[in-house]
Amino acid sequence: MNQNFIQVDQEKCTRCGVCATVCPGVLGMGDNGPRIIRDLCVSCGQCVAVCPTGALDNENTPLARQQASPAMPAIDETAAARFLRARRSIRNYEQKNVQREKLIKLLDIARMAPTACNSQGIVYHVVDQPDTLKQIAAAVIDWTEAELGGNPMLATAKYAPHLTMMVEIYRQTGEDVVLRSAPCLIVALSDKNAFAVGRDNTYIAFAYAQLLATSMGLGTCWAGLFEYCAAAGYEPLLKLLNLPQNMQITSGMMVGYPQFTYKRLVDRDSLQVTWQ
Repeated sequence: MNQNFIQVDQEKCTRCGVCATVCPGVLGMGDNGPRIIRDLCVSCGQCVAVCPTGALDNENTPLARQQASPAMPAIDETAAARFLRARRSIRNYEQKNVQREKLIKLLDIARMAPTACNSQGIVYHVVDQPDTLKQIAAAVIDWTEAELGGNPMLATAKYAPHLTMMVEIYRQTGEDVVLRSAPCLIVALSDKNAFAVGRDNTYIAFAYAQLLATSMGLGTCWAGLFEYCAAAGYEPLLKLLNLPQNMQITSGMMVGYPQFTYKRLVDRDSLQVTWQ
């Protein structure tokens, strides 16, 4: 057991025990303050962040890398609910590039999203070259068409007519029905050995990104068909992206400036909830 990954400033520590409370089973309280019970730290940093006097340090998540939490302004519940409801999946984009500085800000917040046991591990591959985006769309259409013709389960699925329509539109007009002519595609990756966790982590991170994007004047949309094609291991697509061998695509998200502004809040199915 590593007995030294936490350090306690004895002059600052008040023995309040909050750090041990937020990390039960790993930290406990002794005569000299918090102590390690089990070396099962996942580097979440909560023990350091919660200490009211700044007495605790953790080499796995150093105090020096944390920032003082500013007083957060009160967010009106109605305004917050309206903001969340107003987020739309954007499928029509202005044909102008998204500044890479904005994309970095977007993904820097996405990396703060919660992950399973603080596993993190999501990395991003950004495609913003028009020719490459067109090749990606073409590859996904090729895969979709082949699947519709050779996969009985897909051919009879309830969304098969929609996929068939997408293929027809692309073949007849060349319209990008896969990436919606978005100027940017963010491809999320995780280690192949952690694909299931990596995929779930990606979905939460992309949810963070989608919400922040709205406040930055950007629109986003899940690249679902791209994700399915990548998950199927379609070689032409994977070869086009030329990703590291140990990494696997977990999802994709389109990003760009919305072409239109939505004037109304769209409704959803009625809430269904049970209690016990």
